[in-house]
Amino acid sequence: MSDNTAPEDLGVPQSFLVLDDGTAVYDRAGDKVGTVEHVLADDQEDIFHGVVVKTSDGHRYASAAQIDGIFEHGVIVAVPAAELKEPAENPAPDDDSSFTEGLRKAWNWLIQPK
Repeated sequence: MSDNTAPEDLGVPQSFLVLDDGTAVYDRAGDKVGTVEHVLADDQEDIFHGVVVKTSDGHRYASAAQIDGIFEHGVIVAVPAAELKEPAENPAPDDDSSFTEGLRKAWNWLIQPK
């Protein structure tokens, strides 16, 4: 049995600027992927890179391009949890420099002393 909440129960659309840590993250099918661990953004430039998602398999990174919607009570990602990448110290370069930058930011956030 999956931990499922219908997307229509997520409330009204919201900005990444008010997205709280601990907000539930769902895939398009409505299955819970995890929770928002940290929002990655450049506040000065008003650029949203993505979120670090806490899953049962560890931390994963969902880039802004992989997010279908941010709502009052949840985030919807466009890909299944298994397709979200682990943040890594040196992500392999790819065609999407914003994705690579987001992965680097995710890794730096994860390794910072708490």
